[in-house]
Amino acid sequence: MEMKHSHEFRDPIHTFIHVRSDERKVINSEPFQRLRNIHQLALTYLVYPGATHRRFEHSLGVMHLASQIYDIITGPGNVHSRINYLLPDGDSLRYWRSVIRMAALCHDIGHLPFSHAAEHKLLPKGWDHERITKDLILSDEMKEIWNNMTAPLRPEDVVKLSVGVKKCPELQFTIWETILSEVIVGDSFGADRMDYLLRDSYHAGVQYGRFDHNRLINSIRILPRSEKGSLEPSLGIEQGGLEAAESLILARYFIYRQVYFHHIRRVYDIHLIDFLQNWLPAGQFGTNKHDHLSMTDAEVISGIRQCAIDPQHQAHDAASRIQNRNHFRRVFTGVPGDKAGAVLEPGKALFEQACKVFGDERLRHDYVPPKASTPDFPVLLYDGAVASCHGLSQVMENIPTMEVDSIYCCQSVQADVKQWLEQNKNQILNLAGQENLI
Repeated sequence: MEMKHSHEFRDPIHTFIHVRSDERKVINSEPFQRLRNIHQLALTYLVYPGATHRRFEHSLGVMHLASQIYDIITGPGNVHSRINYLLPDGDSLRYWRSVIRMAALCHDIGHLPFSHAAEHKLLPKGWDHERITKDLILSDEMKEIWNNMTAPLRPEDVVKLSVGVKKCPELQFTIWETILSEVIVGDSFGADRMDYLLRDSYHAGVQYGRFDHNRLINSIRILPRSEKGSLEPSLGIEQGGLEAAESLILARYFIYRQVYFHHIRRVYDIHLIDFLQNWLPAGQFGTNKHDHLSMTDAEVISGIRQCAIDPQHQAHDAASRIQNRNHFRRVFTGVPGDKAGAVLEPGKALFEQACKVFGDERLRHDYVPPKASTPDFPVLLYDGAVASCHGLSQVMENIPTMEVDSIYCCQSVQADVKQWLEQNKNQILNLAGQENLI
């Protein structure tokens, strides 16, 4: 019997995802198989029970979408006349298609257990999951796979496209490589963003993250910037895809508000960080290959279960809060009126004062600074001109910024903390004469 050279994965979002035999060797590698045990949305399943999906299937989906985008932007008739010089010839086009698929596939292999939840506090200074991803792609095991692919891939090319310019300052990017990295991790039309919105909304059981991704992908182009005479290219869209792009931006805004920034989901991240800081050796994850590959959600969940029944363990309190769903309760969430006084960071000011009264072991502050929701990208108009999306879409001009500013406390002091906040909030925030908005 003749050996198959193409294989497929069933997927609830994209139906079938196809890979070649040499690509399947990447999927079968230890760094990629580890993603079967890394939850995409950390402990979100404690709030949205269906959100138990993993980084494994998300990475397959990103590869699938990145391939579709690549085929569209390099397709005959889709290349803007002012950026024709960028496209390589036929053999190079095939090479870069392979690179972009493998970079998309491997873009998340450096994630820690429970993905983003604990990364910013539990890695040594200067480390993040992108740096670990780079090290794994450049490891001897993966280099052997890259060298045996048809055609062989340069590991540095896979690194560039998988993490992008911002996370790879030590490498020199050509304009072509910069654009291809946008296809995967770009703020506007990155395949990573498209897949996680579609996949997370599906598994969470919400409608917020859905948009017409097929229409959007078919309208993506490499375009010169809107400034007259500028040859600096980036990913943009044809004008006919503007509504699909608006739906992507709205989908992102609403799923952040309703799922990613859900206050109970956020407080479980806090308890998870507390647990890990008291459970891990030295309170941090290891960054070498062996330590990284040997630590998954499975080991952490086992640790949580063990510590939850051991009152003597220093991680017991956080573990029992997760295991027994006895999470801290929200007692304050910031609103725009809180910034009307002289205090620039209301939640932080209230939290610090409350800790002096109730003790910092009973309180937690959760803060995400204001984050713009709308990127700027070029749009190819029906008459052939190129303009900024911001001058064409009222939707994109009016998407609010996203921010989290919340205080949580132990349930045993919840009533006392709320009463204290009601009595002291205006004075602390210098909001004399204003109504309490807690």
